Amino acid sequence: MVFLCETKLSGREMQTVLAKFEMYYGMHVDSVGRAGGLAFWWHKDIKCEFLSASVHHMDFIVREASGDWRVTGFYGDYNEILFANEMKGGQRAQWQMNQFREAVDACGLIDVSFEGYAFTWDNGQVGEDNRQSRIDRATGTNEWMEHFPYARLCHLGREWSDHSPLKLVLDRRENVAQTARRFRFEQIWVGAEGCEEAILRGFERGGDDLVEALQESARELQAWKRVSIGKIVKMIATKRSQITRLNEGGRTAEEVRRRRKLVREVADLCRQEEQFWRQRSRALWLKDGDRNTSVFHKQAGQRKAKNHISKLVDDGGVVRCGDEAVSRVATSYFT
Repeated sequence: MVFLCETKLSGREMQTVLAKFEMYYGMHVDSVGRAGGLAFWWHKDIKCEFLSASVHHMDFIVREASGDWRVTGFYGDYNEILFANEMKGGQRAQWQMNQFREAVDACGLIDVSFEGYAFTWDNGQVGEDNRQSRIDRATGTNEWMEHFPYARLCHLGREWSDHSPLKLVLDRRENVAQTARRFRFEQIWVGAEGCEEAILRGFERGGDDLVEALQESARELQAWKRVSIGKIVKMIATKRSQITRLNEGGRTAEEVRRRRKLVREVADLCRQEEQFWRQRSRALWLKDGDRNTSVFHKQAGQRKAKNHISKLVDDGGVVRCGDEAVSRVATSYFT
């Protein structure tokens, strides 16, 4: 699910944007001129029911087999801090923080713990005029916290906006076991220069053994991908890391100048990456000016792994849950 604030677009304009993401439904609140505007999108695998909306909020019920829960996105109403240490530079009146805490308590809400840089907003000024604060957050009721006991909020890197994007991870299990990422052939590679040659090299090395040939082809494709666009991807990652460090540092005039330069360079590199796929693929789906390479990879990105096994029945007919127990049952079955 995605909640967007200050889209600065009408519902009709946002519907045009949503049309590029075929696996998502969405609802929108019109901007007032070029101010405000809200959007709430959800994957088609998720069942959401609309409750209400205004220029300041959007409210939905999420229907799940494990139990229904409610999600509400607010715009403006959370433009406040709970404690003095949530602001860097300047001061907030104590009575304002007190009133916000009282409102949160009265609603029975609990602040979701976060990861990342502490402040989610920056006024972009330099020196003593710089102000940073944590005015973007996620909260939940006690029942919701019990439903998602390992939920965590990630403060992501900020580039063009003065606000950091937030990612709410709704894990129900602690320390989910990480498995090696499986190789997947991306449809976007079809027709790209060098792709067919990489596959042929893999089959030549694999010989008559089909499994070996497929494995060798996968290795060749991974090497081809690294050479083809790896440099651009690595440069984007490096510059974004530099932006993150500047976001978390001071605000001298030189640091602001360096940050603005890096943001422009990242935007240029993203356009180059998009142009790479535009020139080498058969899928020309976006108009010039759109900086959303992920749309070119949507079939892969929306093909999230759903092959986690949460429980198995052992030889004695007993249901075993949890990663370790499931692993033992599977190992026993195949040995």
